[in-house]
Amino acid sequence: MEVVTTVALLRERLAGERGLALVPTMGNLHEGHLDLVRLAQSEGDRVVVSIFVNRLQFGPSEDFDRYPRTLEADLATLRALDVDFVFAPGERELYPVPQQYFVEPPAIASDLCGAFRPGHFRGVATVVLKLFNTVGPAIAVFGKKDYQQLFIIRSMVEQLNLPVRIVAGETRREPDGLAMSSRNQYLSPADRIRAAEFVRALTRVKQAIERGRRDYAELEAEARSFLDMKGFRVDYVALRKQTDLLPPTEGVKAVVVLGAAWLGTTRLIDNLEACVPPV
Repeated sequence: MEVVTTVALLRERLAGERGLALVPTMGNLHEGHLDLVRLAQSEGDRVVVSIFVNRLQFGPSEDFDRYPRTLEADLATLRALDVDFVFAPGERELYPVPQQYFVEPPAIASDLCGAFRPGHFRGVATVVLKLFNTVGPAIAVFGKKDYQQLFIIRSMVEQLNLPVRIVAGETRREPDGLAMSSRNQYLSPADRIRAAEFVRALTRVKQAIERGRRDYAELEAEARSFLDMKGFRVDYVALRKQTDLLPPTEGVKAVVVLGAAWLGTTRLIDNLEACVPPV
């Protein structure tokens, strides 16, 4: 495994490579990340994992400074998986001057998580485009846990005619159902136990839809009330079409239940896809 920290050297080392698969991460790797790496290995010829905590996607009161950085442990983990390249640049390497050019995502980036994290997806799209331009991957792998992010990156690739195929990895979960996340370690022991109620709330909505309920606003409200009762501070629970993340319309066949909620100082996000049975 080769660890590269500069754009120039990475481009030099990857020159002439074909079938590259990129897995962008912010490090502090867990089994969910490793599933994405394994998926990349099955899809591409050689794999590049990037590790970079991107300041642009954090708001001024968010956890950029305390976000867990565990580079040496991450490198040992990736070495054991026989990853080909790790790109671990410093901040000045990716942002040598103050960033004045940005990718401006569409209106959906200001909805759902974007409504609570203004500018977040602009920062995500901008750094992902930088990584695509640096690595030149044929494939890039993103997890479904960040469903809105996955949708925005897919849309960016399509609308900017980028020669990258986006591959989605399924959400890896703890035994109690909680979606794996680097931020889960912020949870207190008591909140960690309670956190599993989050996915249970979304599961109840999914099951109700698949049993035939169509009162989407009522289902959203029921999930919010359930989480409130369990001690969460809910940002949103929303039912959206999988195709465009807009509210469901009559005849829709595939929806996704998305949610974001706080336990203490920890913000959890999750989603579950659901099929709408015919009437």
